[in-house]
Amino acid sequence: MFFFLPPASDRPPVRLIVATLLTSLLSTLLLSPQAQAQAAPYCQQSQAAIDQKEALRRLAARGGNQDAQKRYASLVKQHGERLQKCRKQTQLQTQAIWLRLYPCDAKPGALESVLDQIVNRGYSQVNVETFYNGRVLLPTTDNPTAWASVLGGSKAQQADLLAEIIRKGRARGLKVYAWLFGMNMGASYVSRPDKQQTLARNGLGQTSLTASTVAGLSVDIGLTNPEEAFIDPYSPQARQDYAQMVQAIVQRKPDGVLFDYIRYPRGYGSASVASKIQDLWVYGEASQQTLFQRALNYRGMELIRRFLEQGYITGDDLKAVNQLYPQEREPLWQGLDPKRTTASLPLARRVARLQADLWQLSVAHASQGVLDFVSAAVAPVQRQGIPAGVVFFSDGNSSVGRSGFDSRLQPWDRFSGSLEWHPMAYANCGSAKCITAQIQRVLQAAPRGTKVKPVLAGVWQQSVSNRPPLEVQMQALQRMAPQVKGVSHFAYSWQEPGSDRNRKYCQP
Repeated sequence: MFFFLPPASDRPPVRLIVATLLTSLLSTLLLSPQAQAQAAPYCQQSQAAIDQKEALRRLAARGGNQDAQKRYASLVKQHGERLQKCRKQTQLQTQAIWLRLYPCDAKPGALESVLDQIVNRGYSQVNVETFYNGRVLLPTTDNPTAWASVLGGSKAQQADLLAEIIRKGRARGLKVYAWLFGMNMGASYVSRPDKQQTLARNGLGQTSLTASTVAGLSVDIGLTNPEEAFIDPYSPQARQDYAQMVQAIVQRKPDGVLFDYIRYPRGYGSASVASKIQDLWVYGEASQQTLFQRALNYRGMELIRRFLEQGYITGDDLKAVNQLYPQEREPLWQGLDPKRTTASLPLARRVARLQADLWQLSVAHASQGVLDFVSAAVAPVQRQGIPAGVVFFSDGNSSVGRSGFDSRLQPWDRFSGSLEWHPMAYANCGSAKCITAQIQRVLQAAPRGTKVKPVLAGVWQQSVSNRPPLEVQMQALQRMAPQVKGVSHFAYSWQEPGSDRNRKYCQP
């Protein structure tokens, strides 16, 4: 093929010539059988279709070429429709991925590139990290919350990336969920003089900032997170601030909101097991006051106070309580049968019985704080008719030994079945067996009708951190639980480390 150029004085700019030729070539590609070929497995786009769309995206991003922009928009819509059709025909009708955004994503074409890659890999939903590490994904000029903006201090600080990704995601047939940290509200929040009373505290005089804790599964494998800081779930100040932030998020009308870190910190080593009252994060001001209020009489309140302060009660404590409140017979608190009696027991047995009851009360109180926090957090979401979900560890509610519990005290088996359940199946035994075992435990406990959507960690076609490739995990899940209709993968940064790194460190 030959192209004869007019004299130099009459020629259009070379850049325009190249753009015109590329547009012509892409027009031919639009009709090519190869580009319209069947999608790859797992609803992934074919390589020809991916290349075609990327070429059009680059051309459209230059601006001024309305034809390329229209063709790109048309192809984006086609790919979205193809993806939705494919997902409806597969067992896993929802396949989501977890994504963190950066200030550089406000640059022209940046979000489009990321979302196109997500669609190319067959994902039908993206869970956007909206509140994490004490920062929120809102523009600095429209941030009514107690937390700084993710975009603060950058040239993109006025961009509304959450609203943009919701709009651009939907244009590609994607559902866009906002993903929020819960009781981990960030070190920058609890370090403020007016917020320090919101910190969760244990009976050893520690907070999550000073205790030896294990971070959650980090975006960067193997790294701890010094920005983690857990609040007392009973703190009215923390709940009020959090509710205000959730309200600002739901104003953007995401397709759903997911709540993560709805638990206490996990201790390191032996501290990973809570076996005594001092191990529990119930020594915050609000938590203590609420625990005292669980007493049903004065004898009960005084024993709770002594148990909390000493870590145990003695026969002398019982005698003292009897003398303080002679008009009452039995120490009572919530959860006890008001008709029961221990007065006839020998003193040693009576002390042992009451101490065991106080321990169960304290564990139940700590767990109830998590449940109450979840109920308060999801309320503004559900009022708007937006789906809400909870993200949790399947072993976060485990009992250990005769009277110990996992220090996270995450009572997920008591979460409402009206919420989406997103259990993080992150076991790493070198095969999918331990991963499916975690999911099976959740499925057995879930109320009928609960939407269980497991979270898998990994990368396609390669093992990472002693976990098999995603396709191996997916096949094992589908064999074990054909009733599961949704799954998600942690995380985009694992699958596209180059893209994530470039976006994180570029100059916006």
